[in-house]
Amino acid sequence: MFLFRRSTARVTPAQARQRTTDGDAVLLDVREQAEWKAGHAPGAVHVPLSLLVTGKALPAAAEGRPLVVICRSGHRSQQAAKLLTERRVEAVDVKGGMNAWASAGLQVVDDRGSSGRIA
Repeated sequence: MFLFRRSTARVTPAQARQRTTDGDAVLLDVREQAEWKAGHAPGAVHVPLSLLVTGKALPAAAEGRPLVVICRSGHRSQQAAKLLTERRVEAVDVKGGMNAWASAGLQVVDDRGSSGRIA
């Protein structure tokens, strides 16, 4: 018997922002440390995909909450959302990632809280 694999849902940057500001979802950034430090969405939580694949636990701020997963372009966040869904975590990913987030005019900050850039 062939089992159908459900793909994870995808959201736009505007939908991601709404879910993480008006709802109870957490924006989870899965880029590497240098990318995160250069620029990320305010209020996002950071766990690199490279650590998630090794079984790293989610930070306390993300435990038991729906996740909106983001990376630079959307590729890694799709992988992370699939991995998290397999772990029975409610997760969607952001189409276009931080590139689309910034292009939509949404705020990007660096690790000091100043205006950031997408690396």
